[in-house]
Amino acid sequence: MIFLDKYLGCSGFYYWHWRKLFYPAELPTNKWLEYYAKHFNALEINASFYRWPRESTLRNWVRKTPEGFKLVLKANREITHLKRFRDTEQAVQRFYKLAGVLEDKLAGILFQLPPSIHKDMGFLRSMLSQLNPEYKNFIEFRHKSWFCEEVYKEMGKKNACFCSVSAPKRLGIPEEVIKTTSDIYVRFHGVERWYRYDYSEQELQSWAKKIKDAKPKTVYAFFNNDFNASAPRNCLKLRELLAGD
Repeated sequence: MIFLDKYLGCSGFYYWHWRKLFYPAELPTNKWLEYYAKHFNALEINASFYRWPRESTLRNWVRKTPEGFKLVLKANREITHLKRFRDTEQAVQRFYKLAGVLEDKLAGILFQLPPSIHKDMGFLRSMLSQLNPEYKNFIEFRHKSWFCEEVYKEMGKKNACFCSVSAPKRLGIPEEVIKTTSDIYVRFHGVERWYRYDYSEQELQSWAKKIKDAKPKTVYAFFNNDFNASAPRNCLKLRELLAGD
């Protein structure tokens, strides 16, 4: 076996347009998470980027998901986009404290940086110094300048996981699997238009090979192309491809 663990899912589950495409038409919305968890073993929460989650909401997710299910909580934009890790030590610790409510269902924290932040090793070291190494920290960069060995080595020193990205080609981001820890983390956004892309089987086969070749201890992969319910469909196909061999 190549992987010890595979956690695959979507970047969110509460999409009205998934009704009839993924969720049965008659299924009430308060049952959507349980239905989702019957098909996938992991979920990336994007809602926490826009609004700080309530502890009661986090506990509800724990209650509604089965044993062994994993959740990735995306850091709030106050930290990553508004303050850009300046004077955010308390906010970061507050977010970790909230994430801890998920207990053993927490896979880790995703920190997504805006594309306007270009490679800056001083910024990188300052950001990494604020992260709690007791948690798995996944960092997604949206500018191509960050995709280089100097950054990978620095993140490896802090055991921070570099997020591999499938994004619109115009950004120039390499479609490579980057491994800075024993785990790898991949986000699929779409290669032509953000979130409105349906990956072909050939494209997913290519990614499956890259993931296998990286030989991670654990792979986390999430699909953010929610339009037309492509995300769950593509995720199920990737899972099938990774199950081979």
